[in-house]
Amino acid sequence: MSGSPRPSPGRRPAGEHEVEGVAFRDEAGDEEEVAAPPPSPPAAGPRVGWRKLTFLPVVLIAVLLATWLWFRQADLDALSQNALGNGQVTKALWQHVQLTVISTFFVLIIAIPLGILLTRRAFRKATPFAMAFANMGQATPAIGLLALLVIWLGIGRRAALIGIIVYAVLPVLSNTIAGLKANDPTLLEAARGIGMSPLGVLTRVELPLAVPLVLAGVRTALVLNVGTATLATFGGGGGLGVLITTGITSQRMPVLVLGSILTVALALLVDWLASLAELLLRPRGLEVGT
Repeated sequence: MSGSPRPSPGRRPAGEHEVEGVAFRDEAGDEEEVAAPPPSPPAAGPRVGWRKLTFLPVVLIAVLLATWLWFRQADLDALSQNALGNGQVTKALWQHVQLTVISTFFVLIIAIPLGILLTRRAFRKATPFAMAFANMGQATPAIGLLALLVIWLGIGRRAALIGIIVYAVLPVLSNTIAGLKANDPTLLEAARGIGMSPLGVLTRVELPLAVPLVLAGVRTALVLNVGTATLATFGGGGGLGVLITTGITSQRMPVLVLGSILTVALALLVDWLASLAELLLRPRGLEVGT
């Protein structure tokens, strides 16, 4: 009858020893395998790749260079030269940047604190009214809103800025409220359970978790502000809209083309910068795969 082969006398299997007539097996090799440290996790890669950093700027530089070369050989009449000369283009561009930056600053200091306030228990009942007001501001046509403000406040930059701010509050406000409401209640209870104050829970747990949605709203508001600022010219606020309206009313295509291209390039540049900020400011713990 065949059976499993037995080791010959005088020879023991590998790892087996005999002490005072008692045989035992050395499991050190197995223990070493079990106790082996786990492999270290791969190092986190850069948040922003070289394509993200270079593609859009290269495209914008190429477009602006092509536009400049076209203007070098274009035959401009006296009216076009007057609209584009004497630093008028630089002045309009700088006014447009100022309108965008100032309006976005006020949108942030209004919408984000208001969104935080409306998610607190004492003010939650006011959320529908605040959202209705913000929706009404954006539902109103921008040119009509600006006209009403000009009638009320008079011609000038102040009316244009207020119109731009009212028009851009909604995306930041709604995203701030949505981001704070989307937080896991168990995490907030755990934070309170370890003794955090309400302010500590807000600044160290709620806001970091809501950062992605808040930044998405800010990015939307920035692009809206660049586009809406072109209408500031109708209220005496200046900006690149001056070139666009001059090109339309005087039927000068070079002036219209330059104003439009600069507006589009500025909007794309602002969106690119906002996307970089969105990636860099996002907490590491919220990234996929971390």
